[in-house]
Amino acid sequence: MRPTGALHIGHYHGALVNWLRLQQTHDCFFFVADLHALTNAQPSREQMEHNVYEMVVDWLAAGIDPERTTLFVQSRLPEHAELFTLLAMDTPLSWLQRVPSFKDLVAERPVDKPSYGLLGYPLLQAADILIHKAGLVPVGEDQQAHVEFAREVARRFNHRHGAVFPEPHALLTPTPRVPGLDGRKMSKSLTNGIAMRETPEVVAEQIRTMPTDPQRVRRTDAGEPARCPVWALHEIHVDTLTRESLAEGCRSAGIGCLDCKQPLIDAVVTLQAPWRERAAELAADTKKVHWILELGAERARAVARKTLKEVRTAMGLSY
Repeated sequence: MRPTGALHIGHYHGALVNWLRLQQTHDCFFFVADLHALTNAQPSREQMEHNVYEMVVDWLAAGIDPERTTLFVQSRLPEHAELFTLLAMDTPLSWLQRVPSFKDLVAERPVDKPSYGLLGYPLLQAADILIHKAGLVPVGEDQQAHVEFAREVARRFNHRHGAVFPEPHALLTPTPRVPGLDGRKMSKSLTNGIAMRETPEVVAEQIRTMPTDPQRVRRTDAGEPARCPVWALHEIHVDTLTRESLAEGCRSAGIGCLDCKQPLIDAVVTLQAPWRERAAELAADTKKVHWILELGAERARAVARKTLKEVRTAMGLSY
């Protein structure tokens, strides 16, 4: 993940749920993609450090276990950047220019002169994946094209220099798109998220003020859950029996919108409670987070150096 600071529940359902499951069955590498954060709007040095550690605290609070997984900061492994450089020697410029997300980024955030880093970040992503010989890459649906790009890069390298890299595959989460407080996809840039460690009071206020079925103007009007932006969050957080009862009450005007929102508030606050507790423990011992990342960097570096040695040998750079 790019370091954007404290995470919201969209990050939890869209990524961390998958990570928690994978750490039970696979050898996992989860890293802070701080080099990627430099490809467009660069944060200040102080903001970057803050964002890195706030995000990692949320990972740990959610239950990511550093005893089972390898957690590290990308820039602490210069091997990633070296593999990026070596792969660039074989990657056609046209491959990068046709990546849809590059065009979208430039259109969304116009810049006079897009940097080489912005154009090349899908290749850096490929290097991030390939240097650890990842078989599965847990991503959201919007990142599938980047994993396919990494597959193309691996195939081209293997064809030209000999089989070094396995071809990675995307692994989508069961809930790849989580709606925000306004019905659009939950996103920091849209400021429509519920922070993972938000206080119960703020969570209650955020959900109570969410827009509901636009056709239910009065309390006595019958509603339809499918038209209500809140209902999508119910489907993620509230159990089936409760949802069925709420849907019936909505359609018959037997309950009001605030009555319908309360079970969602309760479910979200209950989900967040252990996260806030674990995060408070980490806040009391900040060196623990630094130590976890340093140990993870050492483990990841051992794997990265081995792969890079194979790459250099395959390319005739082992002298």
